[in-house]
Amino acid sequence: MDQTAHIAILPSPGISHLIPFAELAKRLALHHNFHVTCIIPTTTDDRSDATKALLDSLPAAVDSIYLPPVNFDDLPKDAKPSAKLSLTITRSLPSLHHVLNSLLSTDNRLVAFLADPFGFEALEVAKGLNISPYVFVPLNAMALSVFFHLPKLDETVSVRFMRHLPDPIKLPGCVPLHGKDLFDTIQDRESENYKWFLNISKRLSLAEGIIVNSFLDLESAALKALQQTEEASGSSSKPPIYAVGPIVQTGLSTPKDGSECLSWLGKQPRCSVLYVSFGSGGTLSSDQLTELAFGLEMSGQRFLWVVRRPNNESAYLSEGQSQLEPRDFLPNGFLERNRDKGMVVPSWAPQTQVLSHGSTGGFLSHCGWSSTLEGVANGVPLIAWPLYAEQKVNAVMLVEGLNVALRPKVEENGVVPREEIAKVVKVLMDKGSEEGKRVRDNMKELKDAAAKALGKDGSSTRALSDLAFTLKNKATN
Repeated sequence: MDQTAHIAILPSPGISHLIPFAELAKRLALHHNFHVTCIIPTTTDDRSDATKALLDSLPAAVDSIYLPPVNFDDLPKDAKPSAKLSLTITRSLPSLHHVLNSLLSTDNRLVAFLADPFGFEALEVAKGLNISPYVFVPLNAMALSVFFHLPKLDETVSVRFMRHLPDPIKLPGCVPLHGKDLFDTIQDRESENYKWFLNISKRLSLAEGIIVNSFLDLESAALKALQQTEEASGSSSKPPIYAVGPIVQTGLSTPKDGSECLSWLGKQPRCSVLYVSFGSGGTLSSDQLTELAFGLEMSGQRFLWVVRRPNNESAYLSEGQSQLEPRDFLPNGFLERNRDKGMVVPSWAPQTQVLSHGSTGGFLSHCGWSSTLEGVANGVPLIAWPLYAEQKVNAVMLVEGLNVALRPKVEENGVVPREEIAKVVKVLMDKGSEEGKRVRDNMKELKDAAAKALGKDGSSTRALSDLAFTLKNKATN
């Protein structure tokens, strides 16, 4: 009966959402004999090389179905990426219903449907077809606690903007969180984004279980609070929590060639290079990009910088991003002055290989959770530079809770000045810095804890086995 257990999964649009879903599917297929169908919502007929390469790398027991592309012609040109994300799911619901219905008629028993929190409307589709709905949160337990706590917070605060909250928010088992560090989407309580997010938070109880991309030694207090107290959810009916992380990208052969930067890394001293990347969608303003360039130069440290043309908005889910050469927007002479100690690559680098390389000694990151866990899995200490979404929540946890990251100070105009950048980079990378040593040592301990969680009797291995056992029981009933 093991071979017939079948799960459907629905990630939100975007490669950064697809990666953790694909890796979870891989584990369920290879270690627990599930058949997994990955249902992919789309916004255009074009399917990116990165998406195709990722799906092609999955085992035979994981197949994929693209939903028909949704149309955004009725949206204003300046529509926010978060609005497009939610609408992609909403407008794909009829197609999803058709696909799930057809899967129910196959020989394999469809026992569960997994969506991320932003696909909560899809859970109702699954429930209507008598398919057990589950939520996979490709984030940490602290971010999940924000979801659970929001309805209660909404009832008790009077300010319109969360950044104006007078007191820190005390989530059970988490370090205190200031209002300004909450998700961007819930800063304005009168916005449509806030109402949408609040609706998600209230309906998480639709799920029969919640899978979270974290592990016990990373967030023991937060996970125990989520599992043991009703206060965290503000609800008497709370789904069980399965902490199965770290789920990070493994074994992907990418269509892009990263051999040049890996070859450059191979010529650098051990742990001497700061890797600088803001993820698949992170962009900086022109002023901030200039300050970062001069800050890296002033630090005197080696760096590998994945640079994207400046933009005041996130590039995530944006279309028509023009391709410019780095010298078109970096300070005059920057590339020439730094050719001996730094390397700049446009738009993309093989991040998992860079972070696992012996020459990489630090990671200046936007604190996206997938990138963060890749840093943790490889024991690379961080400079936390959050941009949007839940990244400020992650930064607070990394800096104040785990002490595995440093965070540069931002001026009132929202820009981190070059002097601050240079100072923080030196502290992290300089082997003589006491503060840098503390952060590096803590990250090494966290790396060991992550490996232990995924070991034969590790907490995450047991959690995934518990989930698999629960789902397989559904196949036999």
